[in-house]
Amino acid sequence: MKDSNLKRWKLEMPDTYVILFIVLLLAAAATYFVPAGSFEREVVDGVERVVPNTYSKAENDGTGFMDLFLALQNGMVESGGIIFLVLFAGGAFEIVERSGAIKGGIMRAVAKTQGKEFWLIVIISVLFALGGAVGAVANSVIPFVAIGLIIARALRLDALIAVAITFGATFAGFNVGFLNPYTVGIAQTIAEVPIFSGMLLRVIVFVIIVGVTILYTWLYAKKILNDPTKSLVGILDMQTNENSEEALQEPFTTRHKLILLFVGLALLFFVYATIKFSWSINHMAAFFIVIGIGSGILAGMNYNKITLTFLEGCKNLVYGALIIGVARAILIVMENAHILDTFVYAIALPLENLPPILAAIGMFVANMALNFLVPSGSGQAMIAMPILTPLADMLGLTRQVAVQAFQFGDGLTNSIFPTSGTLMACLAVAGVPYVKWAKWMLPLFLIWVVISIIVLCIAVLINWGPV
Repeated sequence: MKDSNLKRWKLEMPDTYVILFIVLLLAAAATYFVPAGSFEREVVDGVERVVPNTYSKAENDGTGFMDLFLALQNGMVESGGIIFLVLFAGGAFEIVERSGAIKGGIMRAVAKTQGKEFWLIVIISVLFALGGAVGAVANSVIPFVAIGLIIARALRLDALIAVAITFGATFAGFNVGFLNPYTVGIAQTIAEVPIFSGMLLRVIVFVIIVGVTILYTWLYAKKILNDPTKSLVGILDMQTNENSEEALQEPFTTRHKLILLFVGLALLFFVYATIKFSWSINHMAAFFIVIGIGSGILAGMNYNKITLTFLEGCKNLVYGALIIGVARAILIVMENAHILDTFVYAIALPLENLPPILAAIGMFVANMALNFLVPSGSGQAMIAMPILTPLADMLGLTRQVAVQAFQFGDGLTNSIFPTSGTLMACLAVAGVPYVKWAKWMLPLFLIWVVISIIVLCIAVLINWGPV
């Protein structure tokens, strides 16, 4: 019996938290042998920038036992805004889902697209990709994975598809970010390039990358539809008491339509306010409370029902939300030991003697590596762009090319690096093991990399400027 339990323990896949804790331990170990150093920083127009050519050695304090666990605590505190955004969004969507509006609407769409599952996947994927491209949906995609699960279940597909058409599509759009103020906008501002310039080429690349992503997702979905045993994680069962044909007749009432209309308009305003009023994460989290209350009233719930349902939705996403804080703890360990800038310096140094095309590709690869350490797009922009900008000038590259090398490097790896709190949270919500996702995602990730390299080569050859 003991041997049987031991064998089962050895074969069991590590939990998401276990994977991240292993990475945290590796980061802590690195603080004892990686030299400490730092760049000087300056604040310009409210943005902290690294001052190029100012790297110098610093004192290195290795991470102690309690420091390791304090990093977990501080990671939760520092990520509080994002964590509560996830929880409150989960609460709001729990109310909407309990009203039956989402299920009724999706079942109606599924019923009308029977035999046309491809177009349902296309429509959902494009919407999320646009959300990622304009910066409206990134970390906030986590609660939407629950909706993806409903769609995947209705189509007799698996949880991988649920993540692919929500998180995957969002970051396919985020890869290019043609109107993303948090990545391209900040990077262009630091590089002193007109904000959102170069949009035409970026829109073309957006269409290509999103199109390839949808095709890749559909080919996998089609394989499952033809043979459910081909699923990497097992298909989802319809959660109804009746058969699937009766489930497709789920009522879709006028009240349901009003709730979905309210939520749709609220989310559009959400996007507008994010860009127009520069809403912070705290504003976004608070706004989901408004959405939850408004949806509950339209659903005919009383105040106790609204409150308890909202809290139930929060509870369902606690597992996924806290992962964000664990991912942040990894960065805190490196920042406290002053080894983060050392990694940045080591990545930038070899690029100085490369020809333009190879230098552009090198910037891209370097930013992919950097994103393992700094999964925040805006944070990475503030660290990398002050180094890449003068480097681009020295190597004869346009600053627009440097911006896009950063954007590709930051964007692509969000979909595969386990240090991405958003990725790990989405997988947790869907119940998809990281190893299974990595197996599915790796071929698509490599296709994205090839497309990115081709685009950067073209950009260098045409001397892509601010237009």
